[in-house]
Amino acid sequence: MIISASRRTDIPAFYSPWLLNRIRAGFCLVPNPFNTRQIRRVSLLPEEVDALVFWSKNPKPMMPILTELEERGFFYLFLFTLNDYPIELEPAVPPLEQRIETFRLLADRLGAARVIWRYDPILITPVTGYDFHATAFERLVQSLQGATGRVMVSIVDLYRKTVRRMAELKDDRFVIDHQAEASPEMRQVLGHMAQVAQAVGIEVLTCAEETDYSAVGVRHGACIDADLLASLGVHLTATKDPGQRAACRCAISRDIGMNDSCLHGCVYCYATRHSPDFLHKTLRHDPDSPFLLGSTQGR
Repeated sequence: MIISASRRTDIPAFYSPWLLNRIRAGFCLVPNPFNTRQIRRVSLLPEEVDALVFWSKNPKPMMPILTELEERGFFYLFLFTLNDYPIELEPAVPPLEQRIETFRLLADRLGAARVIWRYDPILITPVTGYDFHATAFERLVQSLQGATGRVMVSIVDLYRKTVRRMAELKDDRFVIDHQAEASPEMRQVLGHMAQVAQAVGIEVLTCAEETDYSAVGVRHGACIDADLLASLGVHLTATKDPGQRAACRCAISRDIGMNDSCLHGCVYCYATRHSPDFLHKTLRHDPDSPFLLGSTQGR
């Protein structure tokens, strides 16, 4: 079993003490995001967990607990999302240089194969146009040279909450180009990304994209990649995760996060509403609870 922590929120950045408490307890409780009355007990016993996969924009707060994870026998890797967006789009992530430093520290500890870069999402607006991404990506490639072997790229999915919250900025500089995915310019910029990344030994793969960009050097990929895990000594019988989007190629995992609990405030995020209810829910986090938010009684 693979534990995903988490597509729904940034557990390493905000909830590492809770995670360590649940590891010590051997389980956590996770509500179904579509029906919160349905609760799943998820084992966190090392003998039942093939790998822990951490998704984060800032895993630095988690680094003090890595030794205990290793001592308990867990194998883990990181999917580290690293962009260079304006503060209007990512208002609460740490400064870029600090995130790059954290990335390289993790790679020094774990090896480049276990720290996977995610350049996600590619959002085309008047401020963050194709030239912006070509330049930003090339700059990040140079900063991460030798610290990772692959980068997952994904074009923004235009969920209603994403479109609504971008519109709430009331700023013409951040009007989304809804036709970007099918444009020739997108193919050109992805081809440029492939060239500059491959020049320093980083492979570019797409995440959950239906469009085939292999002609410009960017193959379909998977963030939770069974083949990569096998090359690292984790052999799975799991197939494609049926709970993910049709174009997602990830292996089956159990996600232990909860929506509406990430505090980075990224405007394009599909997992957080940033409503008054969102703030109320995050204030109910108890690091001793089996639930990420709330408790067994009165969740």
